[in-house]
Amino acid sequence: MKAGRFYPSNRAAGVQLPIIPIVAGWIAETPGTISLGQGVVHYGPPAAALAAIPGFLATVPHHQYIPDAGLPELRSAFEGKLRAENGIEAPFERRIYVTAGANQAFLNAVLAICDPGDEVILLSPYYFNHEMAVTLASAVPVPVPVDERLQPDLPAIAAAITERTRAIVTVSPNNPTGAVYPRETLAAIHRLCAERGIYHVSDEAYEYFTYDGARHFSPGSLGGEHVISLYSLSKAYGMASWRVGFLVAPEHLHRDLMKIQDTVVVSGSAISQFVGLRAMREGRGYCAAHLPSLARVRKEVLARLSAVPDLVKVPPATGAFYLFVKVNAGMSAIALSERLVREHKVAVIPGETFGVTRGCWLRIAYGSLREETAVEGIDRLVTGLRAILA
Repeated sequence: MKAGRFYPSNRAAGVQLPIIPIVAGWIAETPGTISLGQGVVHYGPPAAALAAIPGFLATVPHHQYIPDAGLPELRSAFEGKLRAENGIEAPFERRIYVTAGANQAFLNAVLAICDPGDEVILLSPYYFNHEMAVTLASAVPVPVPVDERLQPDLPAIAAAITERTRAIVTVSPNNPTGAVYPRETLAAIHRLCAERGIYHVSDEAYEYFTYDGARHFSPGSLGGEHVISLYSLSKAYGMASWRVGFLVAPEHLHRDLMKIQDTVVVSGSAISQFVGLRAMREGRGYCAAHLPSLARVRKEVLARLSAVPDLVKVPPATGAFYLFVKVNAGMSAIALSERLVREHKVAVIPGETFGVTRGCWLRIAYGSLREETAVEGIDRLVTGLRAILA
């Protein structure tokens, strides 16, 4: 028994501190820093969606609760989007839920399918908020490393399954690596989950961000009662602060998901969902119009990093707006990251927060920057690495 009466729960104490606020603190203490850290895009929501805000007061009872699962109009629109773009048939009434971003969608899913001590397989490097959510739910994250191409290692995944395994989580296009998983790989994981009686949780927040001919694939299109899919308006529509995500789940989870939704948030923000619906009416073409500028930034970043193979190794990355690079350094990534901010005014995210403890890895995010700023940021990074590692 712990001494005293006032102490945090073991559940909370066992969760890693979120790295983004830590790096933000370093940046705040170092004016002029260029951030290659947080994963957001440089553009905001569609102008037409923002222009519709005055209509919110006239068309939505803004002083009352909206349905727990979200505005029916938004869920219906997302049902149509899933059918047209993802090949997923999911009647919105009992399968689609609007959440406060895809992070809440993932937490809801874990709470619905896991009991304390159950295991969830995360492909490492993993998205840190997924590991945090599994731990907060008193379940056990089981990291399974990807291969040298940053692709899922199917035999290793199969070997990690135990009697306590409840789900395998895939993120494609991937955060933090930028890797895009091929259809055949995701289909194999889908089959493995069906055979073993476990869920396949597919995070598809970056579905529109692919390059060099890579194509996104939704495992939910293969059917089955074991696929849970997560989506977000934060990236494609520049709506990070509006917090609109979607959870698409099998109907047999409906009652329990409604209990969780009502407990955690009751319902998401009405005005955010109102704006989100109007953003979706602009369609994926809104994101597509911004992809050329992101592709140019990506090309410049890759060119500069490829020119210094003595400093970094850059595995293939054809999606999202991340690179996960291995630094030829004999120090921890978190120590290196802090020095890069304080001494060279450039911020990246250390690999430890993604579960990588062997070697020195950094996540570089280039989506939030215009081309000229990204180039300067990478130049600072290269200069800083050369100085610190000399």
